[in-house]
Amino acid sequence: MLIPANRFARLRQQPWRWVDLRSPAEFARDHIPGALNVPLFDDEQRALVGTLYKKESPQSALDAGLSFVEQRIPRLLTALLGRSVDQEEWQDRFQDLSAAIESGTDLLELERVEPAPTSSDTLPLAIYCWRGGMRSRSVAALLQALGVPVMLLEGGYKGYRTWLLDEFKQMQLPPLVVLRGPTGVGKTAILADLENHQANSTLCLETLAAHRSSVLGAVGKKPVSQPMFDSLLQLRLSELGPGPIFIEGESRKVGDVILPDCLWHAMGQGIQVQLQAQTATRVKNLMDDYLSSDNAIEAICAQLPFLEGRIGKKWVGELEAWLRAGRAADVTEVLLERYYDPLYAHGDKSRSWCASLKVESPTLIEELFALLPQSAIRHSGDAPRLG
Repeated sequence: MLIPANRFARLRQQPWRWVDLRSPAEFARDHIPGALNVPLFDDEQRALVGTLYKKESPQSALDAGLSFVEQRIPRLLTALLGRSVDQEEWQDRFQDLSAAIESGTDLLELERVEPAPTSSDTLPLAIYCWRGGMRSRSVAALLQALGVPVMLLEGGYKGYRTWLLDEFKQMQLPPLVVLRGPTGVGKTAILADLENHQANSTLCLETLAAHRSSVLGAVGKKPVSQPMFDSLLQLRLSELGPGPIFIEGESRKVGDVILPDCLWHAMGQGIQVQLQAQTATRVKNLMDDYLSSDNAIEAICAQLPFLEGRIGKKWVGELEAWLRAGRAADVTEVLLERYYDPLYAHGDKSRSWCASLKVESPTLIEELFALLPQSAIRHSGDAPRLG
């Protein structure tokens, strides 16, 4: 049986209903943006199949895998087709397919075909597993036997990942306006305001990484993996206008994820804008942000010993005691003065600033847009609605 397939570079040129057949844990680590997870195995089943393969035999792993898949077929077909399928409709086809697989017959060969435009209101199915192997080929074969058109991603998720990393190597980014400033000036919130006034004009790395890029940056958040960050970054870059694009200034790492070379170099060459704010403004911003999540105090206290050790022995245990006593503002001020401000001042001391703006200004958004050439301001009829 020939299964239609093509590479991600070609398939991405038209819309699909992407289906990821990998286990929930694989999917959670990263997936094609917008894909639906319809796992053939749950995490425990996948682990068991792998153990059987290593410790017993490939045949034992195959037998267990087919048994697990047969149990999941009703749910799988309902998820894929949007309707239930009677067992009589799929049972014989699945048994024939299982028998062929167990006999070692190489019946699931790929045929590279060009995707045809669809005239249907429903997007066509494109499915993938880890490498475009048995999981996705078996499901594609079953769907074809049921008369359902399907496209397989050649190389699976691994092929998509290779394409993504190649994209970063050759990507040409638009000009960047890099917003920099000490901790608490509110760069993320300012980017959100800019985006509200002009869609697809901003790139917020901390939002993509789900991390504030500091020792306490994961408090109240669930940081994403490096592959997931890469996927979200590429998707966002594809949505952006011609630029210039506003972006917050970051180090090479945002939490545990690393920026691709193309973006890191573009940030260094961008228009550098210094944002300034009064200490009171910064303390309020930080408290509103960090203390808004459940269990925030405990999460912050878990990281304070590191910070206390960095600012001096006299502070060991002191900041935690203050925080638990309700003195969050005092803790914030001490950390700004003794840890974060010196750190940022050192990193920014050699920069050439295009402008230095106060975040308390009621016209800050207008001032930022004024830094752009008029041709870069996209609007509907009039200039951006500001203020």
